[in-house]
Amino acid sequence: MVLAITVGCNQKPKDNTPWVSIFDGETLNGWTIKGGNAEYVVDDEAIVGKTVHNTPNTFLTSDKMYSDFILDLEYLVDSTMNSGIQIRSNSIPGYHNGRVHGYQVEIDPSDRAWSAGIYDEGRRGWLNPLSKNEAGQKAFKQNEWNHYRIEAIGDTIKTWINGIPAAYLIDDATVSGFIGLQVHSIGEKQKAGTEIRWKNIRMLTEDLEKYSIKSPLQPVITKNRLTEHEEKAGWKMLWDGETTQGWRGAKLDHFPETGWKVENGELTVLASGGGESEAGGDIVTQDQYDNFELKLEFKITEGANSGIKYYVNTDLNKGAGSSIGLEFQILDDERHPDAKLGNHEGSRTLASLYDLIQADTTKYVKPIGEWNTAHIISNNNHVEHWLNGIKVLEYERKSEAYRKLVSESKYVTWPKFGEADKGNILLQDHGDRVAFRNIKIKQL
Repeated sequence: MVLAITVGCNQKPKDNTPWVSIFDGETLNGWTIKGGNAEYVVDDEAIVGKTVHNTPNTFLTSDKMYSDFILDLEYLVDSTMNSGIQIRSNSIPGYHNGRVHGYQVEIDPSDRAWSAGIYDEGRRGWLNPLSKNEAGQKAFKQNEWNHYRIEAIGDTIKTWINGIPAAYLIDDATVSGFIGLQVHSIGEKQKAGTEIRWKNIRMLTEDLEKYSIKSPLQPVITKNRLTEHEEKAGWKMLWDGETTQGWRGAKLDHFPETGWKVENGELTVLASGGGESEAGGDIVTQDQYDNFELKLEFKITEGANSGIKYYVNTDLNKGAGSSIGLEFQILDDERHPDAKLGNHEGSRTLASLYDLIQADTTKYVKPIGEWNTAHIISNNNHVEHWLNGIKVLEYERKSEAYRKLVSESKYVTWPKFGEADKGNILLQDHGDRVAFRNIKIKQL
């Protein structure tokens, strides 16, 4: 009787979780290779990825797309490799010719030991490293099988490595996508044929709250906050996500009392009939900037018109209409008539330098109601517009070519238009509802 009790106590608790395998242990059916030319085979009920020279990162991706899930798997990685597991990831033709992008749960056998940290592959880089999680760093087992648990529910992603909490991220950039097993690219001096193995890949997609595990970690929140890597790189939040501090009306000494709303971490200009600065009016930063990088997200409504202006001089144009400055156009190209207007063809379309230079017509635009990312770089008069991670135009401010464009535009009446050494950043009220968030700047 004592022996029976001893044996019973040594048994592991039975796992009653209704896991569903997404790898059959025998074939690669239901999986597709994307990105590069690394080799994937099945051996001993495991998927084996092998490195290859002269190829970019390669991903074996699930044909099925997943939104909310709990993923459970094991892997064995060579100590010289770097790899990862893609979740909620995508490959879209309009985005860098189909480059795989999305959340990656890192596999990192290096001394850095950030395994199970969260990286944004092909987009923003590190979101939740393990630099401040010593227990998580120590949990990785070199040259042994490691176990990951990954929970992606709503805007929350949590990871565990060998039962130790690793990462806890709150971010809503992507809500659905494939699972991907990465074989990282290698340099010429690295050995080709180096392997990583994955096995027991299983998924749960129903009753997730019942099986979800609480993480003791403090969450890393990206909405209107800087990541650890952004802080180290010198970025600053230009809007705090909660108040109107740091901003004022372009023609006021305070923030407009009407026409704008701060709610749920969004700074929204309200619809008022489509007129230019007829309601609350444009808003500008209290500070001025010379060389800078500016990033923000914007979400438009159907038929909307707005803009992001830079090198704005609010002392110009005290009368009707918008304040004067160079403009990254925000527009619903399909529905707003401005898309077909302008002194230079196409120069009033989304992400264009308004009325001067048309953005690349192959630009990648997210649908109405989703967040798009604007990125403006201005350094020593070289200016670039980026939309959703892709450069769509560039020009040299103050150059003869630039001045010729101005002379042929609506701005010809403003002496030395756009040539100020510094100026305000402006968000435009054009009478249509447009929301902004994650507004951040880096001075160069």
